[in-house]
Amino acid sequence: MKICVVGTGYVGLVAGTCLADMGHRVVCADKSEEKIATLLQGGVPIYEPGLEHLIHRNVREGRLSFTTDTPNAVAGAEVAYIAVGTPGTDSGAADLSGVYAVARIIGQSMTRPTTVIIKSTVPVGTADKVRAVLTEHARHAFDVVSNPEFLKEGAAIDDFLKPDRIVVGCQDDATQQIIRRLYAPLLRTGKPILFMDNRSAELTKYASNAFLATKISFINELSQLCERLGADVDAVRRGAGSDSRIGARFLFPGAGYGGSCFPKDVQALMVTAREAGLPLKIMDAVHEVNELQKHVVAEKVLKRLGADLTGRRVAVWGLSFKPQTDDMRQAPSRVIIRRLLEAGAAVRAYDPEAMHEARGIFGDRIEYATSPEDATTDADALVLITEWNEFRMPLWDELSGRMRQRIVFDGRNIYEPAVVLAAGFEYYGIGRPGFETPAAPPEGS
Repeated sequence: MKICVVGTGYVGLVAGTCLADMGHRVVCADKSEEKIATLLQGGVPIYEPGLEHLIHRNVREGRLSFTTDTPNAVAGAEVAYIAVGTPGTDSGAADLSGVYAVARIIGQSMTRPTTVIIKSTVPVGTADKVRAVLTEHARHAFDVVSNPEFLKEGAAIDDFLKPDRIVVGCQDDATQQIIRRLYAPLLRTGKPILFMDNRSAELTKYASNAFLATKISFINELSQLCERLGADVDAVRRGAGSDSRIGARFLFPGAGYGGSCFPKDVQALMVTAREAGLPLKIMDAVHEVNELQKHVVAEKVLKRLGADLTGRRVAVWGLSFKPQTDDMRQAPSRVIIRRLLEAGAAVRAYDPEAMHEARGIFGDRIEYATSPEDATTDADALVLITEWNEFRMPLWDELSGRMRQRIVFDGRNIYEPAVVLAAGFEYYGIGRPGFETPAAPPEGS
């Protein structure tokens, strides 16, 4: 099929590339000359494992191209995707100006009957408004489909090509057949394609992200209770998560969730509910708990080292909001580092992919290490924020020789406390009381 994808951000670029890899002819359009120039020169404006290889292969084989000429990309397309950003406003509502602008261009530029698919995350009722915009401008038949994405940063390609389910908001039989043909390669494994009305599809996206965010905030709040009661949240997590009705996924305590989806979508759902006259008390609590959780690690550092960190050096491992991405939007690292800087600390940080993003946020207020080990040189404490694989098995003996004080704050509970303590370090985790004191050295040592 001939497809146009408008928007080459995270969702649009991954979707367009994967659709091309499925055999479709795809043109990805974006008004950003910088993004398109990068793509035309063989670069990739975002970091996502495996994406660069997939783009190069499909460009080379003639199935994928890029342009800033959106009207020309829309002309002749059987399917046009709207995949532009819907950032949160100051009120928490989603900014839909980009969605409506693209809808106008599609309406004005289509040269044949076109299926318009909204891939952007949008509030309930957006499809109706997009349909109204298209009706005002289109001279050809069209239908509007709500097809939310469920892509995890760091695993987006597998999520697109091997989905748990495909949610499709459309009730026209002919349009459903077009969607089945579009996604036919993904349906061979028997995973369901779920047809429903547009509004239900739009709400499904928010419901999914809000529920996962709820699991995270639940275990994070419980971790605070564990510390008060002398319980170990890791044992509690394993015990509760082993129940098949609950499951272990997303039941990991830490420094709070971040990124472009959970914070924005939870707040947008809260706004939608308030506008409908039904405030969602659970969502309010989920958001509040997460914002407080972002301060927990910094509070532990300040409690141990003192409120005035002047002259103290803190090593930070991990800046992105999760591993396998360079995304620092709403990342806990931003809150933690800001608190440390405000207390007077010198911060030296390392992240495998997010260093460029960090420079744009912190500038010269922090130092940028060349390796995890380099970050710890002369440090009074090591703070683990993002659980990249390369941070999971440090050589504690080497770090012991580098650091001024041997203190570890594990913001993701990835280390075995007994191992860290045996190496002579103090250990402070999340919801893990009683692990602070290093093991006593053997007699005669």
